[in-house]
Amino acid sequence: MRWRRCGEDAALLDCDSLDQARAAHATVLAARPPGVVDLVPGARSLLVVGGVAAVRALLEDADLAHPPAGEPREVTLDVRYDGEDLALIAADGGISPEAVVAMHTEAVYTVAFTGFAPGFGYLTGLPPQLRQPRLESPRTRVPAGSVGLAGEFTGVYPRESPGGWRLLGHTSATLFDPHADPPALFAPGDRVRFRNVR
Repeated sequence: MRWRRCGEDAALLDCDSLDQARAAHATVLAARPPGVVDLVPGARSLLVVGGVAAVRALLEDADLAHPPAGEPREVTLDVRYDGEDLALIAADGGISPEAVVAMHTEAVYTVAFTGFAPGFGYLTGLPPQLRQPRLESPRTRVPAGSVGLAGEFTGVYPRESPGGWRLLGHTSATLFDPHADPPALFAPGDRVRFRNVR
């Protein structure tokens, strides 16, 4: 791990892996060191705003191989598995479309971090056969609520946007509402399940 200053009151912790970044985030959340104003986890990083000295001291002595588990919030999303890349995902995984749906719905996912667009959560826990590359040519328009996968992640597009993830299906859940409290449905550490609806 390596620290980099970000202005006067923040620092970025560069981690060796996604697991290490998640463990650092969970450790700081559980300890609540004084002075911390905000934590922004990334795929291999953790931005700490305020209380940087206290967080550095905490993490120097922390056992990141065994981070605090906490009690994650659980979210279940209803999905219509009719995505335009379902057949491609099945073919590349060497399984049937029905097996893709079964594997995607049987797994329990964890929100590792958020980004790309407000409310977009990068969910880990994707079964190995579903870990597939992004599309060679991204779409210029992906509808809001589209459920996709790319690499080690699955996720849901909170609003219409360009995107290169392979699309499995669609949910009608609202992932981001600026007038809600909190505005984003997903927060790092949350557990997510997908339920097949026809």
